[in-house]
Amino acid sequence: MWDLAEDGHSIKLIESFIAAGKPIGIVCHSTGALHHVKTTDGKFLVQGKEVTGFTNGEEEEMGLTKVVPFLVEDEMLKLGAVFSKVADWGVHVVSDGLLITGQNPASSGPAAKTLMGAVKQKATPAANARAS
Repeated sequence: MWDLAEDGHSIKLIESFIAAGKPIGIVCHSTGALHHVKTTDGKFLVQGKEVTGFTNGEEEEMGLTKVVPFLVEDEMLKLGAVFSKVADWGVHVVSDGLLITGQNPASSGPAAKTLMGAVKQKATPAANARAS
């Protein structure tokens, strides 16, 4: 949240993946890395998208609400995202288009499986086209 969320290279990399039609997966605090990412039409990537990430409740339980530069849940809502969550520390993964987000560390494995499924799905049409 202190580095990738503010790093121009990171922001451009994520934007280039979305522009190229490549899925991206982000879990927990790393959802905050999306707070400057925009689509090719200049809108915030998360605007109108369903996302998840570390919740305000989870942050409070960890005692970090005054330590982190921003609360992921609040920031996503501020940017126009539809923030989805389950009970604190529950496993939760959300897919919205090319964007796959996980709520917390427990969501990492399921988010990775969802991302790999999306990558495989993107690769299948290309593989089928080459076979034709």
